[in-house]
Amino acid sequence: MRVFPFLGALLISVCMCAAQAASPTVSFTLDFPAANPSHYEITVGRDGHGTYSSNGQVNKDATPADPAALEFTLSDRVREQIFQLAQRAHYFSGKVDSGNKSIANTGAKTLTYKDGQHDGQATYNYSPSVPVQQVTAIFQGLSETLEFGRRLSFFHKYQKTALDEDLRRMEELQRDNSLGDVQAIAPVLKEIADDQSVMNVARARALRLMAGK
Repeated sequence: MRVFPFLGALLISVCMCAAQAASPTVSFTLDFPAANPSHYEITVGRDGHGTYSSNGQVNKDATPADPAALEFTLSDRVREQIFQLAQRAHYFSGKVDSGNKSIANTGAKTLTYKDGQHDGQATYNYSPSVPVQQVTAIFQGLSETLEFGRRLSFFHKYQKTALDEDLRRMEELQRDNSLGDVQAIAPVLKEIADDQSVMNVARARALRLMAGK
């Protein structure tokens, strides 16, 4: 009699694992030796939770970042954009790269989509596909925002007077609509805004960034 509860629990566990395995994800990887970071990878789940790993440096003299992945949460708007664009790009199957060798090298990019029905991957330098271009821009902007977040965390801990410069640059990018999803680093910005030992001008910038102003 005791076997049946065990089998039931096992079946539930197997079903949960299968559901997790089938949960849709979109990943983007960039390798570009001329850039900082020269390598990074972003993976976003359908629920908006994601991970980011890179070898970015706080400055040219610093050691590469901790290889442990950073976790973040996207805004609903950006999450929806990513998965809608993946669908429009046919889940990155088929020919994606332009094949034009005269186009300047801007790094080896790889987009990957996985769920229970699709398993698509494409590597490219430049793609003429508009959905691929748009999702590439989202991920590159997200990387830039996450690198800002990494630096802000470092400066908040070790060099608070350096915070204002990066926050000012972020505000400029936000005004030009060229800053990636700020929601991804909202916890860092909130810590800065709430810290009374940080200069008021930097705290105010952090608050404006979170408010999207």
